[in-house]
Amino acid sequence: MTRSATESVRSRVVTGWVLLVCSLIGVVAAFTLLVEKIELLKDPDYVPSCSMNPVLSCGSIMNTDQAEVFGFPNPIMGVFGFAVVLTLGALLVSGVRLPTWIWGGLQIGAIAGFAFVHWLIYQSLYVIGALCPYCMVVWVVTVVIFAATTAHWLKPNSRFTGYAPTLTVFWLLVITALIGYRFWDYWSTLLP
Repeated sequence: MTRSATESVRSRVVTGWVLLVCSLIGVVAAFTLLVEKIELLKDPDYVPSCSMNPVLSCGSIMNTDQAEVFGFPNPIMGVFGFAVVLTLGALLVSGVRLPTWIWGGLQIGAIAGFAFVHWLIYQSLYVIGALCPYCMVVWVVTVVIFAATTAHWLKPNSRFTGYAPTLTVFWLLVITALIGYRFWDYWSTLLP
């Protein structure tokens, strides 16, 4: 096996592990959100486990139009989307070489997920004014899945591939800073 072929196999396996772990975390978070939404639909007085204070308040988010963008609870998309990524990650880890059209579909899905998550981030921060811990987990793993998929799609020799981890951490820090700044009035009351 040539060096480039070895690097290609290694890249697929590393990408597979990232997809596998992130999508597993994502499917658990999305499923938990879905269960919480069902409980809220059954009992309007139900307080979701992720409603902890005025800022970390899933219940207030679940009752908005943004929580059902396409007419059904958003976590349904998460459960199915992350299940697909989980399957592809498992195939990559096991050594399967995915056809280009599958990678293309995965890249399109990753871009769509990345864009949708950022719209939800904006809605949470600046329209709804609350955060959902499970949603934030979904935000993080979606950003990582997007970065890993894009880095692989652009091939190992791409400049982006080498900087993908650094850019991903930087981007997540920017989102964290936006959260900190937006809710600083509340966070500052928690300081001694």
